[in-house]
Amino acid sequence: MQKSYLTLLIIYIFFTTDTVCQELHLRILSKSISDSAKIDSLGYAKIHLDVLSIEKEYALFKERTYQSGFLDAEFDKLRKTNDSTFLGLIDLKKKYDSIHIYFDNIPKEAIKKISDTYTDTFFTLPFFDLEESLNKLSLTLSDLGNPFIAFQLDDIQAENNYLTAKLKIKDNQDQRHIDDIKIKGYEKFPKSFVRHYLKIRNGQNLNISEIKEKVTRLDQLSFANSIKDPEIQFTKDSTILYLYIEKQKINNFDGFIGFGTNEETNKIEFNGYLNLNLTNNLNFGERFSLTYKSDQNDQRRFQTNIEIPYLFQTPLGTEFELRLFRKDSTFTTSEQRANLFYQFNPKHSIYLGIQGVQSENLLSQEATIPLNDYKSTFYNVRYVFNLRQSNRLFPTNSLLRFQIGTGKRTLSGEDLAQNQILVDAFKIFNLNLKNSIYVRLNTFLLDSSNILENELSWFGGINSIRGFEENSLAANLYAFINTEYRHSLSESIYIHTIIDFGYLENELSAQQENLYSFGLGFGLLTKAGLLKFNYANGKTESQNFKFSNSQVHLSLTSFF
Repeated sequence: MQKSYLTLLIIYIFFTTDTVCQELHLRILSKSISDSAKIDSLGYAKIHLDVLSIEKEYALFKERTYQSGFLDAEFDKLRKTNDSTFLGLIDLKKKYDSIHIYFDNIPKEAIKKISDTYTDTFFTLPFFDLEESLNKLSLTLSDLGNPFIAFQLDDIQAENNYLTAKLKIKDNQDQRHIDDIKIKGYEKFPKSFVRHYLKIRNGQNLNISEIKEKVTRLDQLSFANSIKDPEIQFTKDSTILYLYIEKQKINNFDGFIGFGTNEETNKIEFNGYLNLNLTNNLNFGERFSLTYKSDQNDQRRFQTNIEIPYLFQTPLGTEFELRLFRKDSTFTTSEQRANLFYQFNPKHSIYLGIQGVQSENLLSQEATIPLNDYKSTFYNVRYVFNLRQSNRLFPTNSLLRFQIGTGKRTLSGEDLAQNQILVDAFKIFNLNLKNSIYVRLNTFLLDSSNILENELSWFGGINSIRGFEENSLAANLYAFINTEYRHSLSESIYIHTIIDFGYLENELSAQQENLYSFGLGFGLLTKAGLLKFNYANGKTESQNFKFSNSQVHLSLTSFF
């Protein structure tokens, strides 16, 4: 009998639940017919599952009504009109559209951020925006160095269709300043970068939002990044800022091997180069690079560069560079450069400097081409724009180097005015997460009369226009565009096309030619580094296309 009763109870619960849980309805009406539309504009949920839900919705409607400016509204108690309907009657009465708030000892720059209507003594806010605006004012005052400030509205009075009130400061402590800055994670992070790069220093007003924005600049720094939002420790007498920074391994060793067929001997010839870049090994933010290149044209190139930012804790940095170039047994050229630079922000820098060039003719007999010993001096201005991105394969999104120089060449005791222009820029257009387009422009101009063979600029190869032998092209004016369509197969592998166009002028040989290069390539990020493979065929407009002229370039960049 007991089991039978239990079975009937279970059947009753399962098959009568839907009839027990009926819908309940809430209706809110105005005592004045003219206010019905206003109630509808405030909005409320009309259908509910239980009485508790109806009571909560009615309480929320009351709060929403007051916040909308109906401060004198009167609400009757909820009444149950039938088994499923509850009714609430309201007399909205007068609506206040705005509030005039009188203030003292509040910077006008903070008032401007929340109100368009203000004087020296009061400001006006729409009533519906009152709470959000006062919260914003509190955050603004906190950013101005008063993190513990609090206030309330006093002496609230009603006028015609607006209210007036006084803004009372409840806790107006002295403005906070940064007393100390501590680095966590990378304790040896260069202090000069905190002062000049992040532009955060002891004694400045505490502005929490501004500090967070400045710390994001670390994302543009190659050798360090932020691992956590900054934190602030407040004591009675001091304010300590904690920055959480992690050091990045950015040193790299780069090299490649290229090979192609010699048109005269029909034999495969090899060429290549080594490139070493060291960054921030002494924790000064310094950069050191060394390049040695040897190619099948019996050319030797050596280049070293050192850059030291924020010299002696000043905003200025310095750069020194040495270049040596030897063209078989024809001539040698050496260049020395010295620059001072100033970094306006993480993306923009400007360089001012001097460049000295000295070239020596190695031929024992008189050459059939213009080739002489000479010395040159140039005064250069360079602008650099650098924008990084969070991508392991392509960490730099945009780069621009624009340099213009003016000077003179001294030959046999006579001076000749000369000018130089150099542009090297690239941009990655990210179409989506897997596809992008890379475009690079590189151009050089030596503006001078009576140009010498050993003044020409040599280019061609993997780092300029691909499909040509390394440094096989010489010109006093050249411009080329590298383009790649890149498709990422994963976070460590990508394939790309190669379409390069170029133009060169060589006054000595009266050469003016267009250059073309087409090919394919891929990049692979391995434990050993980034391996790049390029297969390209380059030709001038006066040449016929030949597969035998194709160049294969391999390079491996190792990071440590």
